Amino acid sequence: MGAEREARACAAFYGTRGLAPTVLSCLRCLRHFAGSTAKRCKEKHLEEALQLTRTLSEGLQALGEAEARPLLRCVLAFQMEATSSCSSFQKLEQMVTQLAVGKEALLAQEVDTLLTGLALQGEVLSPEDLQSVSMFLEESSLGRQHWRQNLALLLQRLASTLHWVLQGQPTPGSTWGYLVIKACLQVFQVLPEDVAPLVWSTSGKSETLQSLLGLLLEVAWGKALNKDTRLLAGTALSMLVNTAPQPQRGASAVLTLFQLPSRAGTGELKFGELVVEVPPVLEPDGLEKLVLTRGVLTCCKMDILSCQLEGLPHKACLLLDMVFPAVCALTRDQKDCHYYCFQACALWLQRLREGLAALWHLTGTHILAQDSELLQELTQLLWNNAETPVEGVSDFIHSSFRLLLEIYHLECQHFQDQERPLYQQMLQRVVSMPWQIKARYVPLCAIVPYMGSQQVLDAYPDLPEHLLSCLSTNHLCPAAAEVYKVLVRQQCSEWRDGQRGTEEALAEQWALCWLPLLSQGLCSPLPILQSNSANHLLTWTLRQLPATQALLAAQFGGQDTMSLRAWVSVLKAQKSVTGALPLGDEALERLSRCLGTREEGVRLAALGLLCCSPNTNQPLSGTEVRLLREFLPLNLNCASSSFRQLLQAAVRKALVRLRDSSLAQLRGKAPRLSGPAEGAEQLAQAVGFVEWLLRLSIASLSPGSNYQRKKTALLLLAAVLETCTDTWSPDRKKGQPPRTMATLLSYARQRGCWDFFSQPNLLALLSCLQDSTNEIRDLASELLVRYFPTTFPEPIALALFQLAQDTLGSPRVQEAEAGAVLMKTILQKSDGGTMKSLSLEAEAALTLPGRGLCFAQHLLHLLQAQYKVACQDLLCAAATAPMHGAIAALRRCLLQVPEVAISMQAAELVQSWQELLTCLVTTVRDITSLLLGALQSQQGPGADVQAAAPSFAEMGNAIGSLIMLGKGQGQEEEEGDSVLLSEEHSLILTCCWVSVKEIGLLLGGLAELLLSPALPAEVGPLLPLPTLQMATRVFQEILLRCRHWGAVEGCSMGFTKFCAALLNHPDPELQAIPRAVLEQGLEALGGPRSSSITRRAAGFPMLFLCIVSGEAPAQARPLLTHCIQTLLTLAATALPQDWDQTLDLPQVCALHVLQTLVRGAGLGGAVLCHATPMMALALRGLGSPCWAMRNAAIQLFSALTSRLLGQPWSHRDGCPSEGLSLHAFLGQHPKLGAVLLGELKVATAPTTGGPRLHPALHAILTLLAQLQPGADIAGSPSAPFLGPLLGLAESPIYAVRAMAAKALVPVVAPPQRCRLLLQLARQLPAAPGHIRSHNAVHGHLLQMQALLGSARGTGGLLAEALHPVVLQLEARGWLLTPAQRCPLVRAAFLQVLALLPTSFSPGFAQYIHDTISTELGSLLRGGKSGCAEPQVGSAILHQSMAHFMCSEAARLADSERIGAVCSLLQQPNPDIQLAILSWVIAGEGGSCKEVENALGLTLLESLQSVLQERRDKEFLRLYLEALLHLYRDPSSWSQEASSKLQGSSRSCLEMLLHMVEAECPGPDLLFQALCVASLLLAHQCGDEDVALVERWCAALEECSRCTWSEVQRLAAARSLQLAGPGVLQPSLLCVPSLLFPFLRLINMAIHLLQDEEREVRHEASGFASLLQQSPGELLQDGCIFVQDNVGLQSLLELLLGEFGEHPDTFNSLLQHIPILDLRSVVEELEANKAASLYKEDEPNVFAEPAVLAQQLLPVLVQLLEKAPTGSPVHASALQWLEATGPGVLRDLQYCKHCWSQGPAVRWGMKALGCAKLHTALALLLVRARLLAQVLRVLGEGATNTPGLGYGSQELEQELELVQGLLVQHGLAPVPKQDNAPGELGLLLGTDSSRHAAV
Repeated sequence: MGAEREARACAAFYGTRGLAPTVLSCLRCLRHFAGSTAKRCKEKHLEEALQLTRTLSEGLQALGEAEARPLLRCVLAFQMEATSSCSSFQKLEQMVTQLAVGKEALLAQEVDTLLTGLALQGEVLSPEDLQSVSMFLEESSLGRQHWRQNLALLLQRLASTLHWVLQGQPTPGSTWGYLVIKACLQVFQVLPEDVAPLVWSTSGKSETLQSLLGLLLEVAWGKALNKDTRLLAGTALSMLVNTAPQPQRGASAVLTLFQLPSRAGTGELKFGELVVEVPPVLEPDGLEKLVLTRGVLTCCKMDILSCQLEGLPHKACLLLDMVFPAVCALTRDQKDCHYYCFQACALWLQRLREGLAALWHLTGTHILAQDSELLQELTQLLWNNAETPVEGVSDFIHSSFRLLLEIYHLECQHFQDQERPLYQQMLQRVVSMPWQIKARYVPLCAIVPYMGSQQVLDAYPDLPEHLLSCLSTNHLCPAAAEVYKVLVRQQCSEWRDGQRGTEEALAEQWALCWLPLLSQGLCSPLPILQSNSANHLLTWTLRQLPATQALLAAQFGGQDTMSLRAWVSVLKAQKSVTGALPLGDEALERLSRCLGTREEGVRLAALGLLCCSPNTNQPLSGTEVRLLREFLPLNLNCASSSFRQLLQAAVRKALVRLRDSSLAQLRGKAPRLSGPAEGAEQLAQAVGFVEWLLRLSIASLSPGSNYQRKKTALLLLAAVLETCTDTWSPDRKKGQPPRTMATLLSYARQRGCWDFFSQPNLLALLSCLQDSTNEIRDLASELLVRYFPTTFPEPIALALFQLAQDTLGSPRVQEAEAGAVLMKTILQKSDGGTMKSLSLEAEAALTLPGRGLCFAQHLLHLLQAQYKVACQDLLCAAATAPMHGAIAALRRCLLQVPEVAISMQAAELVQSWQELLTCLVTTVRDITSLLLGALQSQQGPGADVQAAAPSFAEMGNAIGSLIMLGKGQGQEEEEGDSVLLSEEHSLILTCCWVSVKEIGLLLGGLAELLLSPALPAEVGPLLPLPTLQMATRVFQEILLRCRHWGAVEGCSMGFTKFCAALLNHPDPELQAIPRAVLEQGLEALGGPRSSSITRRAAGFPMLFLCIVSGEAPAQARPLLTHCIQTLLTLAATALPQDWDQTLDLPQVCALHVLQTLVRGAGLGGAVLCHATPMMALALRGLGSPCWAMRNAAIQLFSALTSRLLGQPWSHRDGCPSEGLSLHAFLGQHPKLGAVLLGELKVATAPTTGGPRLHPALHAILTLLAQLQPGADIAGSPSAPFLGPLLGLAESPIYAVRAMAAKALVPVVAPPQRCRLLLQLARQLPAAPGHIRSHNAVHGHLLQMQALLGSARGTGGLLAEALHPVVLQLEARGWLLTPAQRCPLVRAAFLQVLALLPTSFSPGFAQYIHDTISTELGSLLRGGKSGCAEPQVGSAILHQSMAHFMCSEAARLADSERIGAVCSLLQQPNPDIQLAILSWVIAGEGGSCKEVENALGLTLLESLQSVLQERRDKEFLRLYLEALLHLYRDPSSWSQEASSKLQGSSRSCLEMLLHMVEAECPGPDLLFQALCVASLLLAHQCGDEDVALVERWCAALEECSRCTWSEVQRLAAARSLQLAGPGVLQPSLLCVPSLLFPFLRLINMAIHLLQDEEREVRHEASGFASLLQQSPGELLQDGCIFVQDNVGLQSLLELLLGEFGEHPDTFNSLLQHIPILDLRSVVEELEANKAASLYKEDEPNVFAEPAVLAQQLLPVLVQLLEKAPTGSPVHASALQWLEATGPGVLRDLQYCKHCWSQGPAVRWGMKALGCAKLHTALALLLVRARLLAQVLRVLGEGATNTPGLGYGSQELEQELELVQGLLVQHGLAPVPKQDNAPGELGLLLGTDSSRHAAV
């Protein structure tokens, strides 16, 4: 290293001189800079060195050149090694310039010496030398001066280097060639005056430059494989053209270059005075045209592009007559370089914009004349490609639209044109496109400034509605937001220019146009629409028009959830704009309600309002801190992952504000408004809040907490440590601590706070390392490694290591993975001393240097020992020493520990690492052979390998043999035949598959890490070629012999990394390995075989995918092309005459592999180049006589469809809204369009001998149906599809007719729909005798239905345009009558009529009604509707008629029609009844309250008879569900409803309860029955109904405890919400007989609030919310349903307030504090039994008994304290004391005995992660505290209880002692030292009514 050598020499030279301290400091900074890997570290050290050089500069000026030379030379050496970073080079250049003040000649001399040395090293410049050349040319004036003087030598070296690179082709991924061409480009760019004579002068002509020109042309013509290198060569050629002394000569050279592709490989090229041979095109991919075109557009001078070309007519120039045709051809022909082609298009428009004046001068006329061919081609090009899915292309298209309109505008101004038709044409095209197409919105934005906002809005009245639809679709949201902003900005400009009104007037104008849109978006029930409206529109609007805030606030003053969410969004946006937001009492109360509501979006918005601020140093107010303390404990166990992430982000903002405001206070830079006292209070508040949050997070990490609480606590802890520690993370660009953070830390620690790294905190995180989930383990490990001190205390490290050793041997995958994480964490948190203390392998610890090497050797020995056990007895190994844990530990330690990667690069350790890695690969090879062989009844690595994976039966037999060997021959007969796998089977399978998966991940990661080009060359190969070949065979063996998809998937991930590392390595031998594997695979695929490959080895297709995915994306992907072409050829081979059905045909295998390649995410759009032949192949395969071929073909077709169209986007109404139109699809894939059209024409061609089946037809129709309609343009490529699709209306196959109707929609542009509808309507028969084909009539009706339905979903068609269609339909009304004998045709005709309900004349509307009434009436009277026998489709017809009657009744709200529907519902026809009930349940009548009321009364009236008949369970379920739907809103129940049930209510209720109690109706029917019973009970509960209430309570309790049925628990919770508030009404609380049922209900709600199902908890919290409402308030204002924990809090407060004196209250709460046997849990830990594979699942993983017990404790204490002496509560407490007190004391003594033995407890670390133990201890501490309180309240009488012997004070002392012991061992939280509200639980002592209801 030259820089290090110069640094040592410099240090020695200045060692005794006066400048020595400063020089040495500067050298230290430079060394740190060179040794750092993170960019931020480099910048930091370099900035420090730059500051020191400014000090040194003055001292050096007084010294001579000899004294200054060493330092200058040293800095230049560092600069030479920093040429890979422009910013570092520039700073070093500043340093050199600063040091050389007054000694510029000396600096020039040193630079000359340095750069001369580069050119003298040899003919070929290395990549590092080339970087130096480029950087000195670009950034150093002295460097440019040197190369100017040595230009000939530099050109010679560049030519020699490029020639050598092109001959050798170092590696596909190498940048060598790129760097040579970059240097050439910079020479031409920086030294044009010096280069020009060498090109354009006869006397100065340079042979070297001529040779270099020839080499550049070879690169451009494909001699270099790298695409980026070829493109850069085109830029270099253009830069050489720029040196031309006259523009005409440069243009002539460019013209010659553009003519080259037509004569490639023949003749000579004259470029100025240089003459070179025309190179041949090595790769005829057309890329050479792109290279030249893009290069010319990128940098060619405008005067060259715009000058007149000699020899061409019509004043031709390069830009218009040569480059533009080339751009058009590229965008049309180049399908694999979309990005660069459209970049060229955008560049052409930019250059046209630059050269307008010159081009006008040249041509003397319009360039974009309205009828010009250039404008038509340009607009067609942009529209055709506006919807391309290639990433990045859309940006170029967008900028191109803007440039086109700008150029057109400038040209119209220049020529003073008044008519500007292009704007109107473009706007009309935009309006005619469906709203789902994203490409329409960019031209719309571009048009607005030129046409004006009002003209655009007038022409596009549906724009606001379409913007809302876009805002609810993620990928359209940015485009819609931009349209809104452009329009509002334009409107504001127009209003200000026209009226010059006030801001309030502008806000009023805005509100008229946009307030409805914003209001609808902010109040939407769709979270995506609400958040996008707030984020994209609201904040921008308030910033643009501040006066709109008052209008928005007034708009959202309601009390419903949607208004609250919108109101919070407005406040948050206002705060982000203004910076401050003072809130009054009413607003604060409303905000508190928002923080407690059930809606997560509202809670998050309110939290964001509290935490956000535009200035990070703005302190939190006291109110904000108080609300945060109330909010956070209640939201720790939220089930939503996104909620947790957003919660962390919001809290991080609050912490940053606290930190920065506190630092400003300490620095004395706080706002002057605050005095010293306020500043001290602010600091105390900030420190206290962080300390509180830290303790809350740590306490929530107990293993007894559920996953949600632990994950949230870890995220909050991460935010605290990231924000409030001074840990500097070099790899992070943002979030680094301030430089003065130590000041705040010192201030906090002086006050006893912020001990982030205390032992209890450490133990809490260590307990998380044993968690069963990866997320908890990995996050805890990351926090320990990143923030905690560098080493663990030695006792903890030893105990952890022993625990890791034990868990690595567990057969459970989660425990073994936890052991691997423990091993990695121990390695990262240990030093040499700790390593010596660990019980590693003796030879490893003594002989191997380096922690990572030592640790890896130990793990390898452990793995080898486990392998030996497996060789002897695989069953025993699977149970006690499975290998997957050790392999996972090796993977994590080798691949995820940065220190290990650094150790591998140390020269002194290379040999040791190489030996270890070779041994590791050998070991995993043997393990793979053993495991896969064992599943084939083969043992050992030497066994014969089958060609394919074993079948399931073969694996079962092999495993059975292994089990018998492991158990002994005498136990053969024990098993018997069992459907379920035994635990022994599962043990062996788990061991095999998980180990194989881990091996694949390990080998792939090693190759990715150790074959990286970034590794220094002097480091030898850590994975030699034989080792890599061995690893390749391991991958092949796994992928060819493995059947388990999880193992295949894991192995595939590793193999992809493996292949990528090999293919991008410079060694050709390594590059050849994947190619050889690919050839072997293709050969095996096409050759004969004795068994099936693709069916029995899921990994075989993945083998191909992994190899081709490893190719570099920036290159030509030759392996992918070769693979696909071979597969296409194989799949197209004709089938043999007699194939074996038990084997896969090669053709079938090829199709399966092609499907895998298409679905592969790693290939992206690279397979689209081959889409057409693959689609043709799939369509042919659908007609194969072989079932396997058809099956494979349909899978390939499905994969291709997904790849071509992309993933479907979700839309607010649930329908797909893909953004690709048929027009754009055909433009992007014209050849594919021809294939599809050809198949359609074949299917619709007339045939002799009757209809024929066309297997590919349905697939093609499905593909077309997924596209969107395009714009209405003449000559559209979609027009030829119309005829065949219309012809398919006559198909005899129903599915074809239906799908053809759907496929017709994208073919017909919206403006053409009415015309086609009229054509279809005229084709309907006018009379019964005119029917030619019922199929054709049905098909035409389906097509009309599809067109009308799609128009309805996109804004509808104008009534005037539809009037002719309606007239034709009215003339064919007979199709609805029995005269039309086909019910399906009648139903289809009625469905068409239903889409046009308001368009018909009154007479025809009445005709429809009469016809339907007659038909349905004849059914009810028992008639046959004119038919002699039942017909197919009659039920569909009758259901359609019933739906139509219901819809018309709801639309017209006509009492007569409503009555008719109700009478239909009461009639016994099952089809009609089910149709009406399904219509009700679907919610289609929600817009008409009259219909809902009438139907509800009808259902109530018939309820008793329906329950008595019980004719059909499904009908009864629908009936009850419809009834519940109609009375879903409590306000729907009326006095009339009660009167309908008069006399039958009680009997209905008893029948429903009997159904729930005694019958077995099934979960769904039971749900509906119990809920309807609750609905009835809610409206008739009185004193006389005590028995019914008790039965109802018992039924609810039974359902709520049903652990196996979520539906039953949900029924209990829903019933509570329906009837609970009515039963618990204040007037009934005085009824003594009802008090106990009331307590049961509240107790049940508390239980359901702990349910693991979110919906159950939400229903139970709804019950709690409604209890806070009085009946009058409920009907008037509605209710805000509260969050689950807030609901629990309100229930406990209700118990305290209303039932505090009831004797059963105390005991009912104690039921929620279970008693766990602590001794048995500890004894189980001490026994340390071998873990079984399966662990019994907890019945409720969400419930947290310990947390609930801590929440109940204050309530129980308050019950005791509030009760008078001698009350029933005290009696209950005394009974509890006598029953449980002695046991609690015994458990406390047992705890003291167990944990007073110090940290040497053998199982202490295992206990740290035991959830049962933590829960048992937490419950014990709660019971002990309650016991102490009971003793205190009851006094001496309680102390005399037998078995106690303790008073209150003695018990509290004992409790404090035990808790202290548990805290030391991490088994209990640190006891709180103050009574801060909401410290670790719910805020039970505060008024929480504001959270409950409004």
